[in-house]
Amino acid sequence: MGILEVKGVNKRFGGLQALGNVNLSVQENTCHAIIGPNGAGKSTLLNCLVGKLIPDSGSVMFDGQSVLGRKPFEINQMGISRVFQTPEIFGDLTVIENVIIPCFAKRDGAFRMHAFENVSQEKAIIEQAEAILADVNMLEKRNMHAASLSRGDKRRLEMAMCLVQEPRLLLLDEPTAGMARADTNNTIDLLKEIKEKRDITMAIIEHDMHVVFSLADRITVLAQGTPLVEETPENIKGHPKVREAYLGEAQV
Repeated sequence: MGILEVKGVNKRFGGLQALGNVNLSVQENTCHAIIGPNGAGKSTLLNCLVGKLIPDSGSVMFDGQSVLGRKPFEINQMGISRVFQTPEIFGDLTVIENVIIPCFAKRDGAFRMHAFENVSQEKAIIEQAEAILADVNMLEKRNMHAASLSRGDKRRLEMAMCLVQEPRLLLLDEPTAGMARADTNNTIDLLKEIKEKRDITMAIIEHDMHVVFSLADRITVLAQGTPLVEETPENIKGHPKVREAYLGEAQV
């Protein structure tokens, strides 16, 4: 059994069947990619995993506990963090302030700054935030305003905001969208380092097959809301169903 188990999930929007009997098992300490053409149901599935949507039927279990009906911050406190397609950061705050905020959100579910309780707590949280920024190669930019960062650095900052909460499962929605190839390759290297250093399980939605085949241990292919194939990257590349529905050759 995986750390994340999706069983028989269905979701309709009016007459549209967005997800049809989706089954997915994400094993601990692996990277599991979810791919498919536009409209395949990838984002709908991700939103079901983080509490933004409730399936019409089926179950979503994380480490043996249901995520259904829980508020997003409760799911976050269970150990699931999400990196959005468009980085969600606080542009008017500095880089390090952005990373400090989730330290407090981890305690009470509110995304706001608090006064430090004492000097010891302030020192510990700042050291924790600096260590995370060092992990994502952003420490030298700790005092910059987040709004002034490049897209690639905003993505790194959002990852730092997730990592400081010490998640067990990191969900990544198009983490390289809009990036130049050099920034994409840097992001691939960063995610590999994070996975190895922190033993984090990852589930990734991505259109760039170079990213998918560089990171994924297993791949689930969706088409029209229904899983076509779940396989290793080696077996996905030439799979006739996948080739016919979507993939073609990987961009390497």
